[in-house]
Amino acid sequence: MRTEDRNPDTMNLSEMSAQEVVDVMNRYDETIAEKVRESRREIAEAAELYARVIRSGGRVFYLGAGTSGGLALLDAAEVPPTFGLKEGTVIALTAEDGIRYLSDDEDDPEKAISQLKEHGCNENDFVIGVAASGSTPYVLAGMKYARSLGAKTAAIVCNENTPMEDAADLTMKALTGAEVLTGSTRLRAGTAEKMILNMLSTAAMVLLGMTWSNLMVNVIPMNEKLVRRAVSIIAQAAQCSEEEAEAALSETEGSVRKAIVNLIESKEK
Repeated sequence: MRTEDRNPDTMNLSEMSAQEVVDVMNRYDETIAEKVRESRREIAEAAELYARVIRSGGRVFYLGAGTSGGLALLDAAEVPPTFGLKEGTVIALTAEDGIRYLSDDEDDPEKAISQLKEHGCNENDFVIGVAASGSTPYVLAGMKYARSLGAKTAAIVCNENTPMEDAADLTMKALTGAEVLTGSTRLRAGTAEKMILNMLSTAAMVLLGMTWSNLMVNVIPMNEKLVRRAVSIIAQAAQCSEEEAEAALSETEGSVRKAIVNLIESKEK
């Protein structure tokens, strides 16, 4: 696997100063977007499928272990408050039952199957495996099981010709190559996975109508920062003062979209 190769440019890593380590990491990080760019078409196709599954009442499952699982958890956790999607529509399952990396659960193929069964995964769902290696037993077994049910499957990987690619209807690859620190795929590979997940879920939510222009009109204002953001969004969309926006948000009990509609309609009368 290329992600496990030793990087010839960092053979003296343990002798480098902090500045030298930062500089070499920055130099290699500059190439990550180029690697992700090569899978733009597949990411867009996966986003269309993601949106189609949710629109028809299905769910999206992420499967991951280690860093990949942590990134999947983060993406799934951010979708409901950012886009107002009902919780339980996008579900991240990890080998470690969260972020607890000191375990060997990623080697347990039965665990993913058991978790998917508990959630009632079926042919209406979409299962996305995330693993830099493309061969993590936990992720691979879950994908194969989902496929046996008739569910659509996709893979996010950082190596060529992987078992996960064989188990996927669609594969998103970012061939990031050797890491600065050999085998530490939380670095370049992890960054690439995060970029792909960002594109995938954001594009899907746009297709589902969860945005207006480039504004998060379905954001859930559940804390002070998000209330301020919601007020700003309403003011920009309805072209009104922040005082008017705040009042409209209060009247709709926190619904940014309804507040915008109400303000626009009141101006048209």
